[in-house]
Amino acid sequence: MNKEKNLVLDVEENPKKISQWILFSLQHILAMLVACITVPLLTGLPIAATIISAGIGTICYIFITKLKSPVFLSSSFAYLAPMSSALAIGLIGQATGMNYLALIIGMVLVGLVYVIVSIVIKFVGTNWLNKILPPVIVGPVIMVIGLSLAGSAVSNLTRASSSGEPYNLIALLCGLIALFVTAISSFYGKGKMASLIPFVIGMGSGYIAAVLFSVFGYVIGKNEYFNIVNFTPLIELFGDNFSFASIINYRIFVPNDPESFIFLRFEEISKFDWISITEIIALFVPVSLVTICEHIGDHKNLGNIIGRDLLNDEPGMSRTLLGDGIATAVSGALCGAANTTYGENVAVIGTTRIASVKVVLLAAVLSIAIGFVTPFTALLETIPSCVTGGVSLVLYGFIASSGVKMLIQEKIDFSNTKNIFITSAILVVGIGGLSLKFGNPNSPVITITSIAVAMIIGILLNFVLRDKKSKKEIEE
Repeated sequence: MNKEKNLVLDVEENPKKISQWILFSLQHILAMLVACITVPLLTGLPIAATIISAGIGTICYIFITKLKSPVFLSSSFAYLAPMSSALAIGLIGQATGMNYLALIIGMVLVGLVYVIVSIVIKFVGTNWLNKILPPVIVGPVIMVIGLSLAGSAVSNLTRASSSGEPYNLIALLCGLIALFVTAISSFYGKGKMASLIPFVIGMGSGYIAAVLFSVFGYVIGKNEYFNIVNFTPLIELFGDNFSFASIINYRIFVPNDPESFIFLRFEEISKFDWISITEIIALFVPVSLVTICEHIGDHKNLGNIIGRDLLNDEPGMSRTLLGDGIATAVSGALCGAANTTYGENVAVIGTTRIASVKVVLLAAVLSIAIGFVTPFTALLETIPSCVTGGVSLVLYGFIASSGVKMLIQEKIDFSNTKNIFITSAILVVGIGGLSLKFGNPNSPVITITSIAVAMIIGILLNFVLRDKKSKKEIEE
């Protein structure tokens, strides 16, 4: 263990055993999986392609950052509104169809913005960063990132978010089993393997409990209240239409196939006017500037956990932004979804104290492989939301706690009224969900998320509320 940083494995270190390496990596996949596949579920994009793109994007990022930053990237929620609007460009009045090309162009533009900003930073430097985003702003923003996800974790835990299903105590019990087993494994397994893979053990326990309840409900008369696990993906996979594609999902490379990568389906696009490029720019570029702020917050949080300044030292903000931008452009071309740093995976590193970039790299490789193995993706789809919700209580809570930890470590003085105003405004705006919508409020062209608005308001307050000079400074 790296005692100085309290890490089991530092960034450059590797697990000693292959079996440990695989388990550590699998943990990252489980942490990011729900959020990763939610974006394609909401937009209609291919799930397998999204999982593969997350792995490819992460690999691009890791090598661009010279294996110095253990970050996993996957599909971003910040672009849901622009993505939905882009898919409808030129298709108004049609019964069906999606303008995939508009979406791909938008994602490439986002990547281009990141690349341009990274080049500017390369020559200008990052000294301005600490002035714009001091710990009194970044700490509360990190808290908001975690706490704003609390509602999602609870609704998943009770299964209330799954197809509008009612509150379910059995689902709640399965989620709590996952939560407690995760916590017990991490806390009491110190020095043992259990403390290094608590999320694998926790989710596995919750899933087994959910399966047992589902079987019990079926035995006693197909009682739907006990039906926690939906085995439909596996049943359909091995049903009457069983084929080679039921084992290896080769169809994602076949043109005209519904499962293929969308960049091979341009022939489905109709009524796309290239003049609409200005509309695409208006949809994506403003949001890309906002997600750059989130990028900074995530890297500051991770740097605080592993004891490194990832933005000012190695690999440096110019490389992290470049890696994030190229990952988004590549992912957008493959599946249509933007990539972004995942707080869930940062939380995994914070909980397990395993910061090895090679672990994250293997997770990316496994993510690509999983996308092609049809039975495995089908099995992942059967993991009930209540189980992931139970584990998310720890993951999202850890993100929020990291913000509190930063404020303590930086010794932020809350007897200073300025710090109270900044922190209070950020917390209320972010957790309250204040977003900025431009255009039609019911179908806005541009939406700035509540996290970004909270950060912007914090920056403005920090600028307006100047620190009073002491008598000694005035005399000097």
